[in-house]
Amino acid sequence: MEVVGAAVGALVATTSELLCSCVSSKTKTTFNLHSNLAAVEQEMKSLTDRIKEVKGETEAAEKEGNKIRSEVVTWLQDVERVQSRVDAIQGQMVNISRCFLNCRERYRASREVEKTLEEIKRLLLVAEKFNNDVVCPTRVPRAVEHIPGPSIRGQTTASKKLDEIRKALDDGFNRIGIWGLGGVGKTTLVKNLNNELKKASTQPFGIVIWATVSKNVVIKNVQTRIAERLNLEVKMEESEQGMASRLYERLENEEKFLLILDDVWEKIDLDTLGVPGPDVHKGCKILLTSRLMEVCRAMATDLEIKIEVLNDDEAWQLFCQKAGDVAHLEEIKPLAEAIVKECCRLPLAIITVGAAMRKKTEVVLWKYALDQLRRSVPFIKGIEAEVYKPLRLSYDSLQGNNIKSCFLYCCLFPEDFAISIRDLVRYWRAEGLIGEGQNWEDMDEGISLIENLKDSCLLEDGPLYLEGATVKMHDVVRDVAIWISSTSEDGCKSLVRSGIGLSEISVGEFSNSNSLDRVSFMGNNITRLPDCMIQCSKASVLLLRDNDALDTVPEKFLQGFEALKVLDFSETNIRSLPHSLLQLRDLRVLLLHDCRYLEELPSLGTLTKLRDLDLSGTCIANLPRGIENLSELRVLNLGRTGELKSIQPGIISKLSSLESLSMWGSGFCFRLKGEEDGQATFEELKLSFNRLHNLYISFNGIPWEKSEDLSWINRMSHLRLLFHQAQGLTVIITFSEKSCFIENLNLSLSQEWIGWFWGNSSSLHLYNCTGLVEMLEDFIESDASLAGLKSLSIRNCPASLGWGGGCAARCDLLPNLEELHLHDLKNLNSISELAGYLGLRFHSLRSIEVEYCHQMKSLLSCGDFIQTLPNLEVIKVTDCENLEKLFNNESGQNISPDPMVPKLRILQLGDLPEFKTLSRHEETWPCLEQVDVWECKGLRRLPLTNQNAGTIKEIKGESEWWDALEWDDDQTKTSLLPFFHPL
Repeated sequence: MEVVGAAVGALVATTSELLCSCVSSKTKTTFNLHSNLAAVEQEMKSLTDRIKEVKGETEAAEKEGNKIRSEVVTWLQDVERVQSRVDAIQGQMVNISRCFLNCRERYRASREVEKTLEEIKRLLLVAEKFNNDVVCPTRVPRAVEHIPGPSIRGQTTASKKLDEIRKALDDGFNRIGIWGLGGVGKTTLVKNLNNELKKASTQPFGIVIWATVSKNVVIKNVQTRIAERLNLEVKMEESEQGMASRLYERLENEEKFLLILDDVWEKIDLDTLGVPGPDVHKGCKILLTSRLMEVCRAMATDLEIKIEVLNDDEAWQLFCQKAGDVAHLEEIKPLAEAIVKECCRLPLAIITVGAAMRKKTEVVLWKYALDQLRRSVPFIKGIEAEVYKPLRLSYDSLQGNNIKSCFLYCCLFPEDFAISIRDLVRYWRAEGLIGEGQNWEDMDEGISLIENLKDSCLLEDGPLYLEGATVKMHDVVRDVAIWISSTSEDGCKSLVRSGIGLSEISVGEFSNSNSLDRVSFMGNNITRLPDCMIQCSKASVLLLRDNDALDTVPEKFLQGFEALKVLDFSETNIRSLPHSLLQLRDLRVLLLHDCRYLEELPSLGTLTKLRDLDLSGTCIANLPRGIENLSELRVLNLGRTGELKSIQPGIISKLSSLESLSMWGSGFCFRLKGEEDGQATFEELKLSFNRLHNLYISFNGIPWEKSEDLSWINRMSHLRLLFHQAQGLTVIITFSEKSCFIENLNLSLSQEWIGWFWGNSSSLHLYNCTGLVEMLEDFIESDASLAGLKSLSIRNCPASLGWGGGCAARCDLLPNLEELHLHDLKNLNSISELAGYLGLRFHSLRSIEVEYCHQMKSLLSCGDFIQTLPNLEVIKVTDCENLEKLFNNESGQNISPDPMVPKLRILQLGDLPEFKTLSRHEETWPCLEQVDVWECKGLRRLPLTNQNAGTIKEIKGESEWWDALEWDDDQTKTSLLPFFHPL
């Protein structure tokens, strides 16, 4: 009974304590009602202010076409709900304060106020994390983009025209037409205008948009350029009208914008384009350039400004700039002056002829040039004649084997077309205009020739695409090249009908067809070809690429082209090729890439001279019959052939000259040992390794034994291997010119062979690879030597390098490492941990880049292990949320008084919220040239004094950050102020 009594007593006591605690909590909640109401009112004022700020930011962002972050949208929704709760509470305040409310009702009201207060405080804390950034992390278009082009500095005539245009924009003219001769410098002038606007201290426009129009305008292309400039998504399948609607809606939200339309040949309807013109949008201004005054009138310009040719002094100065000092020689100067006069003061002609005569010191060459200029008969009268005469001289001055023929090849492409250098070289090689070099895809001779043409101002750089570099022809130069090609008697007579909007080819196009050497109908809307034989017995080139609507090739059409060496049907909708293809016994290059409906080809066994076959992007299910007979085939591209699932054994090994095999994105995987099922195997492919230079293929698993000799990889110019793994991951290894990229590999399970790539690469990139620590330990135990590795990039590779300090390796495993890039390593505390594993001393290190390493608190620990980074020139650290300092000078260590980075030139720090310290207080960096800092509000000192400030060329950062910097003396800040550019 005593035990039971004790238990009951304990239970009663515990229950009493709980009841008292509960009553006490409720009493406290009820008692704090009035103070909580006051707190709600005060906090709600702060929240209301923040609401106004966030809504202002979101409205501005939406006007720019930016997408609002989802957390911001959620926050605004939560704010609306809490606002309703506060309004309801304020409406009940009278009842809440009355004494006749019972305790339960009063407690419920008090509890509601308490919860509302907690929610308001939570919303205020969430708002602090927005950090004035409410949009999704996409690039916001700059007001003005710099457009590369020659400067008009020193050209009085052009400078006056530039001032006239600027004044016209300021004076309220909304549609301005810039017109004049082709090659007179209209585009150059407007580029200079654009770049002057970029430099303006106050921007007159929210955005300046540049779009090149060109002859035979394609509205969708112009719309695409405008959309890209506005950061709008480009939907390839979208209609012109659909894109116009989106562009119109986006530009309506722009308060002021300038649209520059360059090289307009006919009226463009702004509504069709999707631009709200000045008639409906008061902030819109249109500036266009054209060769034709009639175009300006059709576009209803308010002001037309004619661009005149240069005056005599400017023409002479420009010519001397291009021709060099040779133009001033006593015997040559009179001839040079006469040549400038023959150029009619047209900038394009002067530049071209001047470049052609550069450094030519023989008087006879100048006399000959002048004679040719004076005797040239223009193709047409008027404007074009004034351009053709001097440009023909540039063509005549070309020297070198087949360079003229190579130049004329470029006019086969449509106007303003970005010509792939790789495609151009493969065409030239197929016709024998350049040699084959060490292998079929050797680009050296072709690139050298292209540089020669660019130096002569007959070609210019085009945009850089993923597929490689491009070149372009100025439209006037192209016109001249077509004129030359159409009248040529030197074996380059061409029929050029590319990019002119043709819907069909008439037999009448082929007048004097037996004299034609090249035929191009590229980039049209051709729906059908003549169903008859067209006698083009000399033609070596037929280009029908990029005719989307073309789906059939009649049997008779190719019968008259028996001498073809290049046939290009790429980017058409053809489903098959006729058997007359087999009569093209001299064919070297057959290009059918992105013929997405092409399912089969006739037997290719008779095309024994074929060297380059491109079937990428087709839907073939099997290799063409007879392909094993193509003993001269050098390049076979089967990339993106998803329907290709079968390759019979023995076919690849019979292609005895094959140098490049690309099957990236193909449906076929080479079989490995034990997988033999009547399909081509990797073992068979190995027989071709002594001649293959480029190889892009895939497997179901790792294709070699653990201890296999991989030295054959060194013979490859470009290697890309894809391994499908059982667990669903796809391992990718890319090896090119001693640069290796490895993705998704478990390094610890591949230690026997992965060391080969470390030891044979000068640049190594690891992405999303596991087992890094285990692999490093294996290197250390085996005393591996990785002296050849100069660049190492590790990205998103989970690893815990916990040793952090002492040298695990007996020597520096990477003694020649020059570049180190670490990205998204979540468990890395410091680069010193990696250094500790591999014994790194960083004596050769020139560049460090670190991104998204959030656990890192310091970049490197300094002391006995690493005293300095003697050759480091570049440090870039961004998005490391816990980084506090660059260098941790550990206590108790022997720290050198010398600068940690004596040769550092470039420092870039961004999005480091905890960052405070660059260096020791007394330390200076004597070679520092460029400093970029953003979102590093805690950084208050730079390692700069009067002694080293003279090396600085540029400092970028927020104005608030710059104003808050601390200096040893005011003179240092004053001397650096001209180099500061606010972000």
